[in-house]
Amino acid sequence: MTCLLKRALMALACWTGQLLVACAGASHAPATSGTSGTSGTSGTSSSGTARAPSAAASSAPKPLASAPKCANPNGSGACSEAALTASAPSSSAATSAPASPSAPVPPPAPPAAKPAQNGLSRGTSDPSDQELAAGDRAFDDDELPAAKAHYEKAHKLAPKDPAPSIGLVRVALADSDVPTDFAAAPKNATILALLRKVDAALKLDDGFSPAYVERGRLLLILGSAPEALSALDRAQQLAPNDAETQSALGVALLATGKPAEALTRLRRSAELDPDNADRLTNLGTAYLIQGEVAEAVRAFSRAAVLAPNDPKVHGDLGAAYLALNQTAKALPELDRAVALAPTRATYVSNLAYAYFLAGQLDLAVTTATKASVLDPKLGSAWINLGTALAKKGDLSGAERAYQRALTLDPSDPRAKASLAELAELKHGKAAPAPSKR
Repeated sequence: MTCLLKRALMALACWTGQLLVACAGASHAPATSGTSGTSGTSGTSSSGTARAPSAAASSAPKPLASAPKCANPNGSGACSEAALTASAPSSSAATSAPASPSAPVPPPAPPAAKPAQNGLSRGTSDPSDQELAAGDRAFDDDELPAAKAHYEKAHKLAPKDPAPSIGLVRVALADSDVPTDFAAAPKNATILALLRKVDAALKLDDGFSPAYVERGRLLLILGSAPEALSALDRAQQLAPNDAETQSALGVALLATGKPAEALTRLRRSAELDPDNADRLTNLGTAYLIQGEVAEAVRAFSRAAVLAPNDPKVHGDLGAAYLALNQTAKALPELDRAVALAPTRATYVSNLAYAYFLAGQLDLAVTTATKASVLDPKLGSAWINLGTALAKKGDLSGAERAYQRALTLDPSDPRAKASLAELAELKHGKAAPAPSKR
């Protein structure tokens, strides 16, 4: 996935009621490094986090015209897909005579190169398509200059094919400094220029589904949610069995406050591409937002098997365990995330909270302090520090930490509630225990 939707999606335990678990904000870093930022949502493959607008979250979502029947508005039903069963060998094949012993055995064919995920190549032997395939593999490996060179060659060989143009748009977006959250760059000149290139590609072939996927992603960055969803819905109508298309639409629905519909799409994406860790982490996020934490743990656990060295996967799994109050299981996952990405403040902050829940207060204080140094704007780090200090009896230090969090975000209900509890604690009306909100 491109930057918008790969890194766009990890809403962690704060969506499920755990007050002090840090929820990573948007990041433009590579997907394998996880996400960072202030409390809020985090996330999608090469994508940044997309926050749901409050208006969208507060109103009942209207299903898309092409939404499958299993996309129920409350998100409780599972979408069952028809299973494909393999045919038994025919009797004629089973009884056919074996090849003559004297016939020479042909050498095995060399294994075909594994197609890139989300590729633009159509799998033909045309020289232009071979360049597309090479560009897809380079893009998948984050080798952007090589990907650009291959897509440019493909464009020269087939100037009327929209695929090379879409490949060049993907490379340009991935190589840009533009933040890729939902509505992160309205009226941005770079994004508007890329959108014009996508529209030019669609004039070459208005049935090319990857072009609609890229159009939807660019429109999300610009904040044009209705147009973005329309483009992505058109993409999945054209390619209903493409995992990337379903995932892109699911992430967009999640970002725009339609988690029930998003869950259906992300389930389908994971069914179509079951061995892709990014599909599973996006699915796990959607489960978290819907409050189906046990299902989220299952999705994240499978992703951790597929991507054992991805810190974001371990961080997400650890946060999900915290949402289930399973601190003993959360600690090793969060510790692994920090070991893999020691400068990622959100992982360090989550680990601090896990230490607090485990009663290791000194470790909680030192770890939360480290998180606040790594990212002084991470409100959750200050709240976790304040909670640990309050438990240790340092009420003045706790108050300073909570006030710092409130200064960073005056609307943060966690900071307000923590200060209120601290005031009660100072007056002897409450015990120094964590709040669960």
